[in-house]
Amino acid sequence: MKIDRLQAFSDGVFAILLTLLVLDFKLPNYKIGHLGQAVIAQWPILAAYMLSFFYVGTLWLFHHDYFAKIKRTNWQLNILNLILLFAITLINYPTSLLSEAVAQRNLADIRFAFTSYALVALVISGLFWVLYRFMAVHQDLMIHQEQHEQFYRAIRNDPLRSVLIYVIALVGIQFNVVVGALLILLGNVFHFIAYLRLSRNIEKHHLIE
Repeated sequence: MKIDRLQAFSDGVFAILLTLLVLDFKLPNYKIGHLGQAVIAQWPILAAYMLSFFYVGTLWLFHHDYFAKIKRTNWQLNILNLILLFAITLINYPTSLLSEAVAQRNLADIRFAFTSYALVALVISGLFWVLYRFMAVHQDLMIHQEQHEQFYRAIRNDPLRSVLIYVIALVGIQFNVVVGALLILLGNVFHFIAYLRLSRNIEKHHLIE
């Protein structure tokens, strides 16, 4: 398989996932003259959507820029990418759980929903670490492979840092849902910061043709 086909397939998966996230929005039940209040009552759906859109969008930026510096693929990378995409698409389900639980205001359900979200995010970060390690071993797949080792050293710990954030979030959620939720948000913000570092290092080491 050519690398551009892998990238096109992956971009399609991300596009479909981002589209699916918005399907949680449905016309609310309302009394005539009270549509505004009914829409405002749907704020948990909007909040969960914004959280996951920003997160999945950042993951797409990561994936797009990282694979742009790969010149060819092999069967191991194809399978690893498929597993990574599978994990990323799972985020749609805890997003729906989260919006429903917050809307119902049941603490036990909210805790479960945030736990599910953090667990999926942890798995995604762990798989990005596996991807980084795989490409560190298979530098022959990279563009300008002679510069890859220095590039890898600059970014190699970022997935582990996000794993740590989500592990702490999983523990924190069990004691305080608000603290756990803030840690999940912190993890998502960290992903964006790590993406900026990835992008800068790609440009710095001229790893894209």
